[in-house]
Amino acid sequence: MLELITGTVLAASAGLNAYIPLLGLGLMARFTSLVDLPDGWSWLANEWSLGIVAVLLVIEIIVDKVPALDTVNDVVQTAIRPAAGGLAFSAGSASETVAVSDPAAFITSAQVWPFALGILVALVPHLLKAIARPALNLVTAGAGAAAVSTLEDIGAVALTVLAVVVPVLALIALVAAIVWLARRLRRALAERRARRTRIA
Repeated sequence: MLELITGTVLAASAGLNAYIPLLGLGLMARFTSLVDLPDGWSWLANEWSLGIVAVLLVIEIIVDKVPALDTVNDVVQTAIRPAAGGLAFSAGSASETVAVSDPAAFITSAQVWPFALGILVALVPHLLKAIARPALNLVTAGAGAAAVSTLEDIGAVALTVLAVVVPVLALIALVAAIVWLARRLRRALAERRARRTRIA
């Protein structure tokens, strides 16, 4: 059960930032005893993989802070974040972590369903983010992009670490974050409608 929670939270983290959970898993597996990746996922801890993911992360962090570019980035990331979520769910749920000492056999099998489930989970925060960001940029004249993006990055890092160390707490934090994002989106859309009404 904990392995499913770990995979779910890692996939959701990828919905906010595709590269943070992959880099986090790789770094924790390479430099700590918190994660023991199965053989099929050991490439995540390879220095080349870590380097490539780190470069992609830096690009994502910079682009996501710029108004208008962040919206274009969200369109591009519609394919990347869910795929990263599938990878994060599959790798994380099949790994031995500080919280999961014996992953379930059905998770560690080579079936496609963990990857597909990770894709679906990652889509939820990605779509909330992609829908909310243009509205937020409009309401704040672009000033909110950098602040919100930074909060999303911090949230993705926190979820990644919590998913490995305390998965149940990570799940609670994830649900709270989704509720917060949904409320923020609803408020931004309401403000946008109110502006249109005043202009009309």
